[in-house]
Amino acid sequence: MAWLNATPRPPAESPRAKNFNAATAPSRLDQLKKDRVPVQMPPVPLPHIIQWWIETGVTGSNGMSATVLPWAEISAWQANTSIKLSSWEARLIRALSQAYVQQSRISEDEACPPPWRGAVTEAEKAAEIAVLDDVLG
Repeated sequence: MAWLNATPRPPAESPRAKNFNAATAPSRLDQLKKDRVPVQMPPVPLPHIIQWWIETGVTGSNGMSATVLPWAEISAWQANTSIKLSSWEARLIRALSQAYVQQSRISEDEACPPPWRGAVTEAEKAAEIAVLDDVLG
C-alpha cells in the first residue's frame, strides 16, 4: 500500500527535478488508474487484521510526517470498538504500521521497485510502450 500511495520523485540532480511539484504529481496508484492498469495486490491470509489496521489509522503523525502507529492509538481503537486484540495481533498491527512508514519513505524514489509483484499484464505493457513512444517518438 505504501508503494502505491507514494508520489515518486525524480533524483534531485536530474533536470526533471527543477519542474517537479509534489502537490500536483500523481501517486503511483493515481498513475496506474490513469493508465488503466489493474492494481495487483498480494494475497492476504488475515484480512481482518488488515481491516483493523486500516481502522486504527495505518500510521501516526508527528505534525511533519507519518510515524509508526502509537500504542495509545491501538489501545484507544480497542476501547472504542470493544474489540480485544490478542498481544500478537496488536504487535502485528504495529509492525504493519512500521513497515508502511519505512516503505513509504523508500518508495519516494522513482526507481523503487514494488515490494510485491504479480504477473505483468497486457495493460502494463501497453502503458510502458506508450511512455516509450512519447519519449522516443
